[in-house]
Amino acid sequence: MNTLPLPWLLLLGSLIAIGPLSIDMYLPAFPVMAADLGAEPGTVELTLASFFVGLALGQLFYGPFSDRFGRRPPLLVGLAVFTLASLGCALAGNVETLAAWRFLAALGGCAGMVITRAVVRDRCTAREAARAFSMLILVMGLAPILAPLLGGWVVTHLGWRAIFHLLAGFGALAFLAVWLGLPETHDTRHEPPLRLGPVLADYASLLASPSFLGYTLVGGLAFAGMFAYIAGSPFVLIQLHGLPTDAFGWVFGANALGFVLLSQINARLLKTRPLTAILARGVALPALAGLGLALCALAGWLPLPLVLAGFFLYVASLGFIGPNAAAAALATHGQMAGKASALMGSLQFALATLTGSLVGFWHDGSGLPLMVIMALGGGGAWLAHRWVAGRHGGHGSGDGSSREKTKANPRD
Repeated sequence: MNTLPLPWLLLLGSLIAIGPLSIDMYLPAFPVMAADLGAEPGTVELTLASFFVGLALGQLFYGPFSDRFGRRPPLLVGLAVFTLASLGCALAGNVETLAAWRFLAALGGCAGMVITRAVVRDRCTAREAARAFSMLILVMGLAPILAPLLGGWVVTHLGWRAIFHLLAGFGALAFLAVWLGLPETHDTRHEPPLRLGPVLADYASLLASPSFLGYTLVGGLAFAGMFAYIAGSPFVLIQLHGLPTDAFGWVFGANALGFVLLSQINARLLKTRPLTAILARGVALPALAGLGLALCALAGWLPLPLVLAGFFLYVASLGFIGPNAAAAALATHGQMAGKASALMGSLQFALATLTGSLVGFWHDGSGLPLMVIMALGGGGAWLAHRWVAGRHGGHGSGDGSSREKTKANPRD
């Protein structure tokens, strides 16, 4: 049973939602932003890549700091940075400046992603954590459903800069909610001083763990394909297939809704089935969707209904992959949950940075680059799962719910 109270789930889900909100809300504005900032085709997508770089690098710092000083202090600092950087985005006069502010916003916003996972690991066993992550997706899933719809409306009626004013307001509210409503979950009284050598040694030990690395790659490669979809779908759907900006928001929201629904089915299945068994079946879906789209693109046949169906299957299937891969990766690393969460997130967003950049650089006026990159992400996740499952005889380290959970702070 999930040990997190409902108010915590709502708050933690909102913190995780900072990432999807920051990404999805401004996607419908790409064509307008490119025209307003005088950008070349494909360069606005690089502001998304800079955001991914910030997410990848920032998480490496928040993990050790949250293990040493507790979850609250670095979280509050990160939310403050995100709020100020979002205001900077609203004032940017060119793509380069916007990319720089987006990088800083990611450095701040990723605190919520890292520390939320660490808080869950502080309070939950492996199976409970997988269910908690699924419930968090239900809360934060409103972001990718509503964000493109809201973004499309805002860019039409208020202009693209208003999107970043809204993000700054959300960051300020999140800061206030954490300050008032999230107690500390990590006892730091026996933590050693923060030094670079031990931090690097802990990261090295995590990378040497086959279960941690394998399940991190499973989730990271699958989500890398989704981030390629995020970066490339505005061009493919709006410009290549002529989908109206408002309709793009509905399509994007429908795909996100599929992701949320499957994550809730995943939570129910976890009551009776091992999380690795669910993951073993779910990981085949994005591989099949990506490969099918890539083959059709190579054949020069990409009708809109086929593209929409392939996108939906790929994104929705991540509801079976994300929660279970994260829980399995973190299952045996409770004593350094912050560092494990940070390294997992950093590796995954490094892959997302790569795929997001490839979509921008490999811009040939067709849908082929996006479909091939999605196929590589989905297929790579399937191969990574085969590798880690083979090392564990078909079972990972995250099946049992009997693992000891890290004790919460006695003050809680």
